[in-house]
Amino acid sequence: MVTIKEVAKRAGVSASTVSRTLSGKIPVNEETRQKVLQAINELNYHPNILAQGLKDGKSKTLGLIIPNVRNLVFPAAIRGIEDTAKKHGYTVVLCNTDEDIDTEKFYIDNLRRRLIDGFILSTARPGHEYLLDLKKEGFPMVFLNRQLGEDVDTVVVDNFKGAYDATKYMISRGLKNIALINGCMDIYLYRQRFDGYKKALEEASIPLKEELIVHEVYGWEDGYQAMKNLLEKNLKIDGVFATSDPKAVGALRAIKDFGLKVPEDISVMGFDNSDIAPFLEPPLTTVSQPFYDMGVKACERLVKIIEAKRKPKAKVEVLPVELVVRKSVI
Repeated sequence: MVTIKEVAKRAGVSASTVSRTLSGKIPVNEETRQKVLQAINELNYHPNILAQGLKDGKSKTLGLIIPNVRNLVFPAAIRGIEDTAKKHGYTVVLCNTDEDIDTEKFYIDNLRRRLIDGFILSTARPGHEYLLDLKKEGFPMVFLNRQLGEDVDTVVVDNFKGAYDATKYMISRGLKNIALINGCMDIYLYRQRFDGYKKALEEASIPLKEELIVHEVYGWEDGYQAMKNLLEKNLKIDGVFATSDPKAVGALRAIKDFGLKVPEDISVMGFDNSDIAPFLEPPLTTVSQPFYDMGVKACERLVKIIEAKRKPKAKVEVLPVELVVRKSVI
């Protein structure tokens, strides 16, 4: 590996002059600067980023901790994070935890030892309160799509309003027996979506029917099984609100396998507006989340925290959602 001393020798300057030229923080005579740049090019010199990090306490690297990259929620958000990080000169390291606390702790501890500058985390749920210790230490961190409290920097969407609007729209189409296929209630966003569903029913004077509600549903396979179980009970159902698109995909398949039609027999509503939603049969009516923008805003916020001389006050940013009407609701 070419060293900074070799570059200095080729350019006929001191190593400190090469260092100043690379940092750009201290002015260097233009003629000298050009000599240094020419030497760097001739020797194909690449600065040792780790050594620079040890010197100024920054590695220009961000840690992104998510449950599972296969979840349809994350690809667009990850792209928003990567594009924004690149713009600010940062690299992103992605880690999947599968919602396992020990795995998450392993990644966090290892990345911190490698001089990571900050974390974007999308794993917050009960049992993860230890993450707040990072906040107490003053370590830069931003939660994405999940929330542990109002005093931690967070980027989320208006989950309550999204679920409320979705359920209200289904009611406006004449549906009264709307099943709910929901996620884990220990995750704040699913509690909010449940509350939005309940509020819309309450305003329409439609009683909440516990037998039509299924929690702890994770993805399309669980969504399929949840819908199948509901249908096998011969319950009166004219619509189903699935609180994520994968759950809705499973519900669609189960309804068809049961010999029923969507939306003629049962309408289906999703929540995400994932890339697959317009290509389902029928195309899925769903609540659109601005995943890319969420990633951009989470990364912008983290970079601001890292580079601020005085740490900004914690901020919870709630982005709007939008109902996208297609053909799966009557």
